[in-house]
Amino acid sequence: MTAKGTIRKSNGSLVTRRSLVKGLGAAAGAAAASGLLPTPMRFIQAQAAEPIKLGFQVHRTGIGAAYGRWYEQTTTAAVKLINDAGGINGRQIVIIAEDDGTDPKRGAEVVEKFATKHKVDAVFGTLFSHVVMGSAPTAGQLKMPYFVVSEGHHVASGALNRYTFQPGITDVKSQVISMAPWIANNLGKKVSMIYPDYAFGYDHRDFFSAAIKEQGGSISALIPVAPTETSYSKYFAQIPVDTEVIYHVMVGPGVLTFVKEMGDHFGSTRPQIFGFIDSLEATDLKSPGLEYLDGTYFWEAYPRYAQQDQTDFDKHYRAAVGVDGNGASTADPKEVSTYSHMFGCWETLYVIKAGMEKSGYQKPTFHDKGMLIQAVEAMTVFPEGDEHPQGDKTFNGKLHQCYGHQYISEVEGGRLNVVHKTAIQDGLYPPETDYTTKPL
Repeated sequence: MTAKGTIRKSNGSLVTRRSLVKGLGAAAGAAAASGLLPTPMRFIQAQAAEPIKLGFQVHRTGIGAAYGRWYEQTTTAAVKLINDAGGINGRQIVIIAEDDGTDPKRGAEVVEKFATKHKVDAVFGTLFSHVVMGSAPTAGQLKMPYFVVSEGHHVASGALNRYTFQPGITDVKSQVISMAPWIANNLGKKVSMIYPDYAFGYDHRDFFSAAIKEQGGSISALIPVAPTETSYSKYFAQIPVDTEVIYHVMVGPGVLTFVKEMGDHFGSTRPQIFGFIDSLEATDLKSPGLEYLDGTYFWEAYPRYAQQDQTDFDKHYRAAVGVDGNGASTADPKEVSTYSHMFGCWETLYVIKAGMEKSGYQKPTFHDKGMLIQAVEAMTVFPEGDEHPQGDKTFNGKLHQCYGHQYISEVEGGRLNVVHKTAIQDGLYPPETDYTTKPL
């Protein structure tokens, strides 16, 4: 189905009558900017500049609440900077937030509400992979641009639709294949994995298992844990005695208990331990019971602690979102941020801004949304800077997925110090889909 006055090309792109007067529109815009238009016309143009409405699907409650709190603070900071600089195409951004409860069914309902009640221009913000999987089909059905800030491989795998993007943070597959060589060469090759029992955890299970085997390693045990679990000792008892490395990634309200009980179980005779920082996001590393973590390692997408080579971009970002050099709130040092994930909201908002400006986005019509989709698909590089403080990235428009650097950090004296930074090419893999061939 095509919009009125629209011709669809065989490759799924959109051509409209507006493209025939593009030059006239550009000339008129230049005239308005230079003050050449009569005063009444300039006034009418200003009055017509309605705000860009972005639906923010946020995990305010449920197991993702700690992330949702910081995703919201980061979003607020980024929108303020964008609006202070003139907004998008001269229009201010208005955020309309809805709590999805970190629940897939509710997530789909929220997306529908954004489209039918709020009539937003685009939706962004979803983190937990099971919520993404439950919500993205609705976004596709409603022709709603849907920018997730997750890490699952669901987008790049081709499991979703042309309206769903993950442009601000890398996926698990890219993360684990880039780090597997370092783990195998420095920690050991017999690995037992503990992971959450849903899609995000399965990505770790499947992709790291394959990656460590490519390095000559093996998996000693695969141990899934329900994300709502509150006691973990029984899981640690399942780890074989010949395990050289415990690979753990855990999320939810029980993460601090998880890490403490791991220390109680293994004590000083523990194997090497490599964790994803998800297991300690929003948790103070100097909390009682975590001392045994000294000498263990964590993956970080964005180092929580400011490093000696800290960039001006990181300083700018920390100041804007209200985070100090230890990754805690500048208002309350006891409030530890989800620093390794929340930057994805910041960078995604700047991608949406760039896409709308490149496409000349005006209003939430089928045509304009299609042009936005194609503008983002045409992007290839996100240079490091104030808009992308985590670092430079490449973007594959066919996969709707970005690829960036990963960090391995060692716990030393209650802080994380980076010991290895991967190259972008370390995390690249053969493409599994091409969304650009799918219809809008």
